[in-house]
Amino acid sequence: MSLFITSLNSGSNGNCYYIGNADEAVLVDAGISCRETEKRLKRLDLDIKKIKAIFISHEHGDHISGVETLANKHLIPVYITPATLRNSRLRINEPLIKSFTAYNPVQIGALSVRAFPKLHDAIDAHSFVVSGSGLNVGVFTDIGAPCTHVIDNFKQCHIAFLEANYDEDMLQNGRYPHHLKKRISGDHGHLSNRQALELFIQHKPDFMSMLYLSHLSKDNNSPHLALELFAPHAGDTDVVVASRYQETPVYFEPGTTGPSKEHIFAKPVQMSLFSVG
Repeated sequence: MSLFITSLNSGSNGNCYYIGNADEAVLVDAGISCRETEKRLKRLDLDIKKIKAIFISHEHGDHISGVETLANKHLIPVYITPATLRNSRLRINEPLIKSFTAYNPVQIGALSVRAFPKLHDAIDAHSFVVSGSGLNVGVFTDIGAPCTHVIDNFKQCHIAFLEANYDEDMLQNGRYPHHLKKRISGDHGHLSNRQALELFIQHKPDFMSMLYLSHLSKDNNSPHLALELFAPHAGDTDVVVASRYQETPVYFEPGTTGPSKEHIFAKPVQMSLFSVG
């Protein structure tokens, strides 16, 4: 069975990632409005009824702002840790609230979702690897530093959303106040382009076919800058930037159990941008 992957939005204005097969799908975070989520899924010809779960990484607004309406309207279960739920102040219908723990996989139809802890300035932050059809799809954003959990899970991924939040020079020379610069660049903040590249070079498995550079800062990074940094090291891995303005084309991967290991987009891309701005 094939997997279908897209970023519905990626950035400080909202994060939402879709991983699914022909029968069911999950969202990792829901940081854009329900209405915008519905519109983007429709443009991609993805059926919202196939979304069987939403997994919440942490309580920051750009990861949860659309959860309440989306879950309550479409009766989608929300997997969230008790500590994150308390800090988020989300008002989700109680029967829809589910819990998860690190390294205890949750089965959603033929998909398996494994959470693991990470370093970020949130109460109980986790990232996720979604597995199906012999493939592992990881979401590695909002990470201050690549801890052992992040590294070990990254090594297992065929497809990954990897944070490349800021360029170090742009951040240090930019308009942000000192305390915010310190927070972003700290061990519980965000990954820089350089940190993301080091993780990619040192720990990318040979079978990784696709890398989405994700959660790029509007003020302290640029898609072109991030791609130029990764281009010489990409090898056989397609590298694209997940936009903060629109959804990416659906990425289709037949999987190791399918008739072919070739992967395709709605529109072919290589080392490219889905949106520039």
